[in-house]
Amino acid sequence: MVFPERFSNLPAHAWPRLRNLLDVSEGGGPAIHMTIGEPKHAFPAWVMDVIAENAVGFNSYPPNEGSPELRGAIAGFVQRRYDVALDPDTQVMALNGTREGLYNAVMALCPEAKNGQRPAILMPNPFYQVYMIAALGVAADPIMVPATLETAHLPDFAGLPEDVLNRTTAAYICSPANPQGAVATRDYWRDLIALAEKYDFKIFADECYSEIYRDTPPVGALQVAQEMGADLNRVVIFHSLSKRSNLPGLRSGFVASGAENIREIRQLRNFAGAPLPLPLQAAAAAVWNDEAHVIENRAMYVEKYKAADRILGHIPGYASPEAGFFLWLPVENDEAAAVKLWRETGVRVLPGGYLAQDWNGTNPGQKYIRAAMVAPQAETEHGITLIRDCLYPQ
Repeated sequence: MVFPERFSNLPAHAWPRLRNLLDVSEGGGPAIHMTIGEPKHAFPAWVMDVIAENAVGFNSYPPNEGSPELRGAIAGFVQRRYDVALDPDTQVMALNGTREGLYNAVMALCPEAKNGQRPAILMPNPFYQVYMIAALGVAADPIMVPATLETAHLPDFAGLPEDVLNRTTAAYICSPANPQGAVATRDYWRDLIALAEKYDFKIFADECYSEIYRDTPPVGALQVAQEMGADLNRVVIFHSLSKRSNLPGLRSGFVASGAENIREIRQLRNFAGAPLPLPLQAAAAAVWNDEAHVIENRAMYVEKYKAADRILGHIPGYASPEAGFFLWLPVENDEAAAVKLWRETGVRVLPGGYLAQDWNGTNPGQKYIRAAMVAPQAETEHGITLIRDCLYPQ
């Protein structure tokens, strides 16, 4: 039997690499985990009650596209948040974790060739690794576009050669960005949508950090598409309850777009999907309908932003994140800094190069470490202080 080789030569995933880097030595103190972006704030207590009240739903196969109540709650969230009216029956689909949708969107929506050539799928570098795997899964070329200080930590897709743009079928963009916390402006979205219309590709907007920000809600891709009068099938947005509501284990997200795109994504889900169980769908609907807990959650992150600015603000090259919950901190060498922190303080962070790929001879993450501010306030401040004292002594 002959197997395809598209996944055989991938670099090791970030987490096994991190364990291999750090676990060969003892930590210099009680472990403080600032690696993975797993929110540790409390989720709404009533979520458990909703699941229990709907437990009989475990006796039934759940609807593939999401229950009417869940799709209605998602459409309501998009209307409140972005002033975009979506038809919950044709323009929304519930996801069993947003990663599923980010991968399957390529499978469902991207052609096998474009203009007689092998397709290209664009993505920022650093990036969420599912973007690259999705491209490889359809035998497309993943084109990694540096998202660096020089480009305001967002990829300059318009700067790509025309021969690449002519075979582009989709572009992934994360705003607010993981790991840098940069936010795409209204002008950025306008320019990207115009570029996508000119070269006829789709925009896959990963907006999973959209509800964690300081003062101003980040503008959304579908919102700007509507303002421009663009076809909503040009833009596909992805959202999650993991960050917004501290429910990473609920595995509830959604994809929304024009009806044509959602029809194709649903068709793939009919054959290859795994929908959320009905009791969890009921809980997700209740959570999407509630904003009070989101406001409370966001306020806690704002205090962490303030603490990070106070503790690290003097460091040359420190950039206060606009949104999200990561610190993207400049270092001379990412792995050396992560090892030093672990051995001397017990703080575990992620080398920035593990979130990026070498491209044209450079890795745009190797001069950074990523630290997640997801723990309670006191633990987060302690961890940030240890990072400062160890890596940036005054």
